[in-house]
Amino acid sequence: MAKQLPYPTLVEIFTRFRDAEAEPKGELNHTNAYTLTVAVALSAQATDAGVNKATEKLFQIVEAPQDMLDLGEEKLIDHIKTIGLYRNKAKNVMKMARILVDDYGGEVPSSRAALQSLPGVGRKTANVVLNMWWGLPAQAVDTHIFRVGNRSGIAPGKDVDAVERAIEDNIPAEFQQHAHHWLILHGRYICVARKPKCKACHINDLCQFEEKTE
Repeated sequence: MAKQLPYPTLVEIFTRFRDAEAEPKGELNHTNAYTLTVAVALSAQATDAGVNKATEKLFQIVEAPQDMLDLGEEKLIDHIKTIGLYRNKAKNVMKMARILVDDYGGEVPSSRAALQSLPGVGRKTANVVLNMWWGLPAQAVDTHIFRVGNRSGIAPGKDVDAVERAIEDNIPAEFQQHAHHWLILHGRYICVARKPKCKACHINDLCQFEEKTE
């Protein structure tokens, strides 16, 4: 694990991220807060591309929790059976829809605690929804962000909670809104797991990773 980079270095790193892409976007397709929540819940142990393929037709007929209840679990499975753990995910999505209809008037709540109370919604999913839909500086740490944070020294931590705290505590406030997407996209396309593309990395000179590739 790299040591935490100093504040001035973090400012420079995130200035470069911002200069390269000022408004980074998540790659999960969605139409509203509900379809976003469903998509993120489905993305656990699956790729965004795989989820987008599975939900392409689903989200043409499902836009609200009641639509999901009307569709039913078996037809939902038909749409998402290409995704890992699809049966368990289908059960959770249906339970979530019922709770949203019964307890929240069919609306997705905008608090982390309420979101995490929903079946199939953990802290990471809740943070993605809070960040992407409501524009809150919530940091959802996945495997990509965990890897980048620890390799580079941007946000080192022994587990995802520690990395989340390191981001919130150390990254300057002006970059908090987009930090999640800058880091996840960097990990997905540049700082990849097996052979990071260090030569193409625009923070190469500031990164503490010792095993840089040519």
